[in-house]
Amino acid sequence: MATAVPRLRPVPAPESPTFLTPEQLADLFTVPLETVYQWRRKRTGPPGFRVGRHLRYDLAAVLAWVAQQTENTGAA
Repeated sequence: MATAVPRLRPVPAPESPTFLTPEQLADLFTVPLETVYQWRRKRTGPPGFRVGRHLRYDLAAVLAWVAQQTENTGAA
């Protein structure tokens, strides 16, 4: 007599993170691409990271940076 194996519910995969290129970040904020690179050089913009020689921005970190900017300026 075979024993029944309980069925496990599938675990939903966590949402995959979204990473933006510098061009996509510039489009998101409608600023020139050079502005994105200046933010990085001056360390005033959202945090970016390198994947090999490619620069990427985590969308969640970008949105957190925007929230921080609006808190600091008192804007709504």
